[in-house]
Amino acid sequence: MVEGGVATADRTEFTECWRTVWKTPYIMRLALSAGIGGLLFGYDTGVISGALLYIREDFEEVERKTWLQETIVSMAVAGAIFGAAFGGYINDRWGRRVAILGADLVFFFGAVVMAGAPKPWVIVIGRIFVGLGVGMASMTAPLYISEASPARIRGALVSTNGFLITGGQFLSYLINLGFTEVHGTWRWMLGVAGVPAVVQFVLMLSLPESPRWLYRKNRVDEARAILEKIYPAHEVENELNALKFSVEAEKADEAAIGEGMIAKVKGAFKNKVVRRGLYAGITVQVAQQFVGINTVMYYAPTIVQFAGFASNSVALTLSLITAGLNAIGSIVSMCFVDRYGRRRLMIISMIGIIFFLVILSVVFIEASNHAPKVSGIETAHFGANSTCPHYLTASDASRWSCMTCLKADCGFCANADSEIHPGACLDSTKAIKGDCHAEKRVFFEKGCPSKFGFLAVVLLGLYIISYSPGMGTVPWIVNSEIYPLRYRGVGGGIAAVSNWCSNLIVSESYLSLTEALGAGGTFFLFAGISTISLTFIYFLVPETKGLQFEEVEKLLEDGYKPRLFRGKKEKSKDQVESA
Repeated sequence: MVEGGVATADRTEFTECWRTVWKTPYIMRLALSAGIGGLLFGYDTGVISGALLYIREDFEEVERKTWLQETIVSMAVAGAIFGAAFGGYINDRWGRRVAILGADLVFFFGAVVMAGAPKPWVIVIGRIFVGLGVGMASMTAPLYISEASPARIRGALVSTNGFLITGGQFLSYLINLGFTEVHGTWRWMLGVAGVPAVVQFVLMLSLPESPRWLYRKNRVDEARAILEKIYPAHEVENELNALKFSVEAEKADEAAIGEGMIAKVKGAFKNKVVRRGLYAGITVQVAQQFVGINTVMYYAPTIVQFAGFASNSVALTLSLITAGLNAIGSIVSMCFVDRYGRRRLMIISMIGIIFFLVILSVVFIEASNHAPKVSGIETAHFGANSTCPHYLTASDASRWSCMTCLKADCGFCANADSEIHPGACLDSTKAIKGDCHAEKRVFFEKGCPSKFGFLAVVLLGLYIISYSPGMGTVPWIVNSEIYPLRYRGVGGGIAAVSNWCSNLIVSESYLSLTEALGAGGTFFLFAGISTISLTFIYFLVPETKGLQFEEVEKLLEDGYKPRLFRGKKEKSKDQVESA
């Protein structure tokens, strides 16, 4: 018995998924080809984190302006908002396959623009186009996979999309490391993104449309032909009958509300079942972003530098570890999402996220409080012309620490004997950085040397391990199966837009928040928002593990309450159904 009050489908496990695709490899071909959309999503999320380090070096205005760094990162998110919204329309009008092909073309164009950008504003334009492609792919790929998957293994197959997202992030860090010593560093990092888009475009040309979409368009024979490749012969008729039931109900609704996109959006919010589905779908998508994960993905090397690792290559290497943990977590999700359920994984994931965000906050605050002091002697060693202007005029210069120096937009040149000993507060220019490096010292601009640095990176890894198996992949699974067929495109589009809007808010404000609250205060803020999100998930999101799409509709129509808040009659009914 699931918490929603609907009997579960037959036992489903990760091994069942592999048994099925081994017998029917066509299913995995569909899932992996569409899942490259997740790879694009993940690569774009991860690649900008490393590329930004070198964009700052090539363009001094980017180095100086925090808002410009945030804009370069977040414009892809802004593009994704429109891509997700437009993608919902394309999905319903022309089909899932066409939407994926269109996403590939737009993404490839954006990658080429970024790679050849002569100015920061051209990078921003390229990021917008890449975002449009990512937005379309992010809501279409899991939808296509779910509609081409048998219900008993649907969760595991949609999880392949989540795995490819994290795999794309890991790949982006590897490529970032590979190009650190190559002329044109960030151009190669951003330009390589076009390769998987071309691969997916070629693969999707040979694949069919979603059978559910085809049936909706009265192309029944085509839908049957695809279902015969996916299901055993004795299950094909049952699946066709289920599709027939859904399509008839859809046509009845359309007769009442109309067929246009605006009419569908209005109808979605008027329809009790769809509205409840949207409450759940939007909740998990917004929660996924407000736990702060994409600040880690977009700014991972910068966060590592906040923890006290100044070197770009060291920051990228440590970030690679966090990306690897994220990918491993996606594999864990594939193993357990159909065994233990979507809701349970998300709740456990959120509890772990909140715990480690609080601990991370404490560690970063302690690192800030114990930052090395600024030494007047060490600073004078480089001469008055090299000294931070604010330090020269400060009345409390004797109390300055490394953090005080960085908040004044200057740099901290570490002590030659030990990084945690008092160092020099210098103006942050390329020439002065070179003087510091010439004495074999480390120049810190984003974070201060700290004995807590390694602990912060470990906790960051544990935070990602908590996030990835649950909140990393499950929200996309929930949104691929919680809406009725007739509203699946518009419902998925609305939820994806909410995801990208939340992403935009977080990515556009993160660096500004760290300047105002510090890294510790920012993580603590995320922990508070995550606690509120956990409450919404508990009350609004039902379990959909192993259910047919029609059973999910019935679950939402009856209304969902957590087990602890049900009346005695509802609990008795659950016990009878589960017997």
